[in-house]
Amino acid sequence: MFWRMAGLSTASPVETILDKENFTLEELLDEDEIIQECKALNGRLINFLRERAQVEQLIRYIVEEAPEDAEKKRTFKFPFIACEIFTCEVDIILKTLVEDEELMNLLFSFLEPKHSHSTLLAGYFSKVVICLLLRKTVPLMHYIQVHQEFFRQMVDLIGITSIMEVLIRLIGADEHMFTNNMEAMQWLDSTDVLEMIVDKFSSSDCPEVHANAAETLCSITRYAPPGLASKISSPSFIGRLFRHALEDSRPKSVLVNSLSVCISLLDPKRLTLGTYHMYNRQLTHGSTITANPETVEGMLESLGDLLKLLDVSSEESVLLTTYGKLQPPLGKHRLKIVEFISVLPTIGSEAAEKELIRLGAIQQILDLFFKYPYNNFMHHHVENIIVSCLESKNRPLIEHLLRECNLVGKILEAEKNYTLSADLNKVMRHSHS
Repeated sequence: MFWRMAGLSTASPVETILDKENFTLEELLDEDEIIQECKALNGRLINFLRERAQVEQLIRYIVEEAPEDAEKKRTFKFPFIACEIFTCEVDIILKTLVEDEELMNLLFSFLEPKHSHSTLLAGYFSKVVICLLLRKTVPLMHYIQVHQEFFRQMVDLIGITSIMEVLIRLIGADEHMFTNNMEAMQWLDSTDVLEMIVDKFSSSDCPEVHANAAETLCSITRYAPPGLASKISSPSFIGRLFRHALEDSRPKSVLVNSLSVCISLLDPKRLTLGTYHMYNRQLTHGSTITANPETVEGMLESLGDLLKLLDVSSEESVLLTTYGKLQPPLGKHRLKIVEFISVLPTIGSEAAEKELIRLGAIQQILDLFFKYPYNNFMHHHVENIIVSCLESKNRPLIEHLLRECNLVGKILEAEKNYTLSADLNKVMRHSHS
């Protein structure tokens, strides 16, 4: 705040409104300097905004969609300013909200199925809840404990990324929340929130829902309280995950995102989501991660079924590319299976290494390597598999790679026959004409 010097300074527009006899909340919200005055802790303004009636109206702007014929400022400006007022973190305003059960019910009514959940309002709702979670942790967690139905409602809206972010923080799968609030988190162990999240792979066909469910579960593998962490790595949970992943009728995004969770369980530091995930992490060759043996065994049971999906011989789909015809294209799901298998030799599990040899997994992946000479993403994973095998202390694995898989012979053969057949160029000419 600037010093107010008599005769030299003009009162702020907010003060001018406050000086009027009958002013409204809308007049204040329409004034551009309101947030600045809130941050500067303008006493008169804050005393007005902390009143229950004003806090209720501010929440209504955030959780209730504006009528279709409403003015632009009612639709866009007022919800934005209302959210900003809460996230100024003025303790006395947050106190009015968090200590009033009815106001909290109004805020969380946004999650009800009958509401239309626009991305815009979902973002404002999430910001307010996260602000309460950080500034009013204990009362908020007590409120959530009494209203555990909110977990199911949030999981049902997990496809909206800002709602997913609230869920991640509420279940302690956030780097900062976990360290400070162990006690508030312990009751979560008794909820079935994990099962609710993983079952979205079965109940929804939406790729955004699958991706956000996976991101939430990956966050749990990194930061969650011990109770949830042991639950997610249990064989029964892994079984549930793979049942959804290997269900024939499900979209491929279920398999891709389920495997992201498995990779994160084997190696929590690996960033498994997003197209360029593999470049986000420098692999230190020769170092191993130790994964829970029970978790690994639970995954190995489904390895044979995953390898069947790598078979490209019977697929009819065709993709024309700038260098020729792919029949079939490798596809995200096969790429993800190769990535999953690339983690198995790095975790120091003899059971995993034996199973890779028994099922001929490495041989099958090497065949794909030479079948798809231009797929750099897959080549990166195959390189990791080969390096991990060669650097392992497991003699049978190294011999398997060099003898049964004939790695050196295949490389020499590929180098000798490295030409693109003429008919590929013909295909491309026809496809462009």
